Amino acid sequence: MKLIAGLGNIGAKYTFTRHNAGFMLIDSIALNANLTLKENSRLKCFMTKFVNNNEEYLLVKPTTFMNLSGEAVRAVSDYYKIDVKDILVVYDDLSLDLGKIRFRPNGSDGGHNGIKSVIQHMGTKDIARLKIGIGPQPSIPSEVFVLQNFSKEELEKLKETLSIAKEGIACYFTSGIQEAQNKYN
Repeated sequence: MKLIAGLGNIGAKYTFTRHNAGFMLIDSIALNANLTLKENSRLKCFMTKFVNNNEEYLLVKPTTFMNLSGEAVRAVSDYYKIDVKDILVVYDDLSLDLGKIRFRPNGSDGGHNGIKSVIQHMGTKDIARLKIGIGPQPSIPSEVFVLQNFSKEELEKLKETLSIAKEGIACYFTSGIQEAQNKYN
């Protein structure tokens, strides 16, 4: 079983904020596959399962808010006995321009509190991730910028980016991180 965890904040006021790019990707995958995410309070997330090419996947959106995302990722991975090598975490990245994505096999948190929590709770930096660009950041504090809504034009560009990201995820799970990096970074 594979786990795709999109990071974000729950609640209507956060739905279209830059910090919810990970949630938006999970919602897009679910919508395309005609799936409904259901809340699992014990595992601290909204989730759904699907099968693709005889492989089972879990789509997860933590309900812990961004800074505690690792609690949900850990709870789901423990419950379903998912190895860390079968987890892909998707989240927003200020250092990437809007329209860009970047796969990474591991690394530091880069100042992102969501992946910082995942690294802390999973006990390793060796967690594959897909970063979705939300930059460039204007000269305002990052904590203000990430909680702003995307403009209508930015949402259109993000929609295209999410479509490419979905292709990238399929490539990642069938051909590996190196191939996904070569094609989509």
